[in-house]
Amino acid sequence: MKYNTEKLEKNVLIQLYINMLKPRLIEEKMLVLLRQGKISKWFSGIGQEAISVGVTMALNDEEYVLPMHRNLGVFTTRKIPFYRLFGQWQGKASGFTKGRDRSFHFGTQQYKIVGMISHLGPQLGVADGIALASKLKSKNQVTAVFTGEGGTSEGDFHEALNIASVWDLPVLFCVENNGYGLSTPTNEQYNCKNIADKGLGYGMESHIIDGNNILDVYNKVKHFAESLRTNPRPVLLEFITFRMRGHEEASGTKYVPKELMETWAEKDPIENYQRFLKSESFLTEDDDIKIKEQIVNEINEHLDVAFNEDAIVSNESLELNDVYQKFEYQEVISKSNSKEIRFIDAISESLKQNMERHKDLVIMGQDIAEYGGAFKITEGFIELFGKERIRNTPICESAIIEAAMGLSISGIKSIVEMQFADFVTSGFNPVVNYLAKSHYRWNQNADVVIRMPCGGGVSAGPFHSQTNEAWFTKTPGLKVVYPAFPYDAKGLLATSINDPNPVLFFEHKGLYRSIRQEVPIDYYTLPFGKASVIKKGSQVTIISYGAAVHWALETLDRNSDILADLIDLRTLQPLDTETIFNSVKKTGRAIILHEDSLFGGIASDISALIMEHCFEYLDAPVKRVASLETPIPFSNQLETQYLPKNRFERVLNELLSY
Repeated sequence: MKYNTEKLEKNVLIQLYINMLKPRLIEEKMLVLLRQGKISKWFSGIGQEAISVGVTMALNDEEYVLPMHRNLGVFTTRKIPFYRLFGQWQGKASGFTKGRDRSFHFGTQQYKIVGMISHLGPQLGVADGIALASKLKSKNQVTAVFTGEGGTSEGDFHEALNIASVWDLPVLFCVENNGYGLSTPTNEQYNCKNIADKGLGYGMESHIIDGNNILDVYNKVKHFAESLRTNPRPVLLEFITFRMRGHEEASGTKYVPKELMETWAEKDPIENYQRFLKSESFLTEDDDIKIKEQIVNEINEHLDVAFNEDAIVSNESLELNDVYQKFEYQEVISKSNSKEIRFIDAISESLKQNMERHKDLVIMGQDIAEYGGAFKITEGFIELFGKERIRNTPICESAIIEAAMGLSISGIKSIVEMQFADFVTSGFNPVVNYLAKSHYRWNQNADVVIRMPCGGGVSAGPFHSQTNEAWFTKTPGLKVVYPAFPYDAKGLLATSINDPNPVLFFEHKGLYRSIRQEVPIDYYTLPFGKASVIKKGSQVTIISYGAAVHWALETLDRNSDILADLIDLRTLQPLDTETIFNSVKKTGRAIILHEDSLFGGIASDISALIMEHCFEYLDAPVKRVASLETPIPFSNQLETQYLPKNRFERVLNELLSY
């Protein structure tokens, strides 16, 4: 290898060597411990140390790095104490996830590292969000994110590159091309010559770097980082390298030809660099021995600390309390006059007032800027708040939700509008696996509201009409809000934005322009987990939310002799079980009405809760009324049959006559 030492001081050259030695010597020790059964799993980065170390040393300490399994050098170069890493790998409290996740599945704000999840792609979009925050706050910082050649096949990779390019985000996309995605060679992963070529399609600068040459990595990444701080833009870097162990130790390397292993063994980044330092008199044999002894001693001392640490003691309350970031609800009561507005106006007013209150709040979504959104809710917002905060996005739901997570990591609240709630399926993974789990895993909240225009009754067919709240009410870490009236929509949206946890905010399209109500002009909030009792009666408890509340009201208007408690849940997670139970204990009968299809809908869980907690008070079976077990159809006749609106009255009367 040829090494370019121009403009590099001796102390930097030696530090690069030391920083590569640390992960190598730790890994060698971990492989011994793995065979001894003292750790459960190991993903080796032996042979790839130059990339992690070179990239991390080229960045400033306050700049974020988003590494993967094989980037131990990122963590050690950022000077994380070894005992904390060992504690993490052993599931000890000294680690970063309180035993809740393993290996490198963690992040730490202290060291500006954001770890991966097993789904490889999401961190690329998260890097976009962190870089966007840097631009919005004029920090002049670079974000570096790692992936492997296999990860470049995922849609998140392409979405993240596209967003970064369109928005000129200062991201270094670092692809470690080690020849295999687990056992699948690159010629079965992609059909272009180089991964760097993919940058061309996104109008992005891209480069190929020898990933085993530490000085090439360090010098070139340092150059790009300095350039990106003054001229923000993304750069795609393909590092050519090889891992000398299997994907993880259980995988082995039998699928790799022997001659290929031998060729890359000769290119070992540490051995080659060590020989160079000694040949140029930067490093003596004695110095080398002392450096290795010092690192080995540090490893052993810190291993003793980790091994001697007590195992985590399970605590149910602690586990439950860490799912969400603590939120102290602040009640704001409007003292202004009210005016009659539509549901859609209540949403728009709340967004506008919250944009004024939270000066860095960002709204992202398709066509929300000049066009004003598919339903014109953000019409005129560009003139009030500018394009930096009202951001049109490409059609890439996954990466935009990930970018919202990145903004949260950087301390910025955001709102993501799904043009239709149906489209969240394209971003389902980051919602349920990233946003929902981050606080529980490593104490990082996701300060994100996802607006979900949903529901049928408007003949929009199977892909623009779903009400899919049940997908999210069963995912710990998410909050789900589903108002039925303009007053509730405005106040609950304000609370959703104040809440530092991820909130799915459902807005029924059929209510947008059909429901009007007197609503305070000024800003106000409403609490989560507090249902509204719209009507009171002694014969039956009707539980509902969203548009179905209005169907229940119409039914009661036609049947004035029915004396019912009508409960509008307003929020589904958290759920106001106290109001439900108190009502059922009074009436002795319960019926749950929702628009979602029946099986697996939230009515099933509410029914089970009533049976568990109110069984001795019941005078009849709990009834559920919901849509048919089909996709929602397009034609008016079929949609009318699909929705439960016309079936509800019959089932209600059957329950009363039981």
